[in-house]
Formats: sequence, C-alpha cells, structure tokens
Amino acid sequence: MTHKDFRQWRKSLKLSQKDAAEALGLKRRVVQYYEKGERDGEKIEIPKTVRLACYALAQGISDYFGTDRPPQLAPLPTSDADKPKEKSKEVNG
Repeated sequence: MTHKDFRQWRKSLKLSQKDAAEALGLKRRVVQYYEKGERDGEKIEIPKTVRLACYALAQGISDYFGTDRPPQLAPLPTSDADKPKEKSKEVNG
C-alpha cells in the first residue's frame, strides 16, 4: 500500500484523518505521515498490520475478538461534521 493508496482508502470511507486514526488505533499525526509517505524527510512504509486493518475496516469489520466470537460489525467513527445537528429549542417567555 503506497501513501497515495492509504489516502484513497481513507477518502473512500469518507473518514477524516482524525477518524481514520481513531479507527486504526493510531495518532492523527501518524496518519498524516502515512499519507505523505515520509517523516522528517525519511521515507516511511505503512506496516502490514495497518494495511490489514485498512482492509478489515473497508470490509466493515471494526474489531476482532478471536475465533470464538464473530467480528464486530459496527459503523466506523464519523466526524462531527457528518453528525446531524440538533435543533435548538426556543423558550417562549
């Protein structure tokens, strides 16, 4: 998985960098490094564990508990921008 593939994966799931980091158990800055393909001028490779986690998330699997229990099929985290806004209640005095 190249840094361009990683960014495309995140965008295909409509995740912000923050949400992708949360879903992968990473810090947002690490997601930024992976998308850039480098850290402090040094090339950075996306680890196999992260690549496999990206695949699992793309398949709708958000957690795995071993062979005795089925994987968790929960919605991915969404950014606050995607959440419905609550209507403010007006108080009539």
